[in-house]
Amino acid sequence: MMRFALLLLAITMTGCAPHEGARPIFNGRNLDGWKGLTGNPVSRSKMSPGELAEAQAKADERMREHWSVVDGVLVFDGGGDSLVTARDYENFELWVDWKIKPRGDSGIYLRGSPQVQIWDDKIGSGGLYNNQRNLSKPLVVADNPVGEWNSFHIVMHGDRVTVWLNGQLVVDDVPLENYWDRSIPIYPSGAIELQNHGNTLYFRNIYIRELPSKSEPG
Repeated sequence: MMRFALLLLAITMTGCAPHEGARPIFNGRNLDGWKGLTGNPVSRSKMSPGELAEAQAKADERMREHWSVVDGVLVFDGGGDSLVTARDYENFELWVDWKIKPRGDSGIYLRGSPQVQIWDDKIGSGGLYNNQRNLSKPLVVADNPVGEWNSFHIVMHGDRVTVWLNGQLVVDDVPLENYWDRSIPIYPSGAIELQNHGNTLYFRNIYIRELPSKSEPG
């Protein structure tokens, strides 16, 4: 636990990669590598290529109105939609620092599906909020006080998710259910989305390490 805490401190203070195989997906300068949210996996699958391109152009314009980079921090003004990675991911480790304001309500979508919860609530952050059959609440409340930085370490492999918040295990190998179609498992790949409900929100130090599939060695 002490080693993990020291690692979190080093990442926060220096911005260094948390693992030799991790790479940043936020460069601390601009929104390169990110795009605006266009519908959801179901609605996007029904769009023609032309319709999707038109919708994406509008979403990107809206994104730039509400998301910005200030002193190396991603800032959301509370008025727009989610910020989405420009590419999809399958299995991965994700590290991200976040900070909310009082009554904040946010989350991180994995493979385009909600969500690892972020909020100002006594239940605590980090739970798989939209699960119905599997555990949805965090094991412990590990949030720092509102207005202070928090650090997630999220592992997604297959349909299962593990989450550490500020070095404490809050979700232990729990299936993430498919919010968009609960009759099937979570999609095998999808974007990572930074979501919020109408309040100022901050992210920094976002790193990812892609993991092999269960059928691959390593």
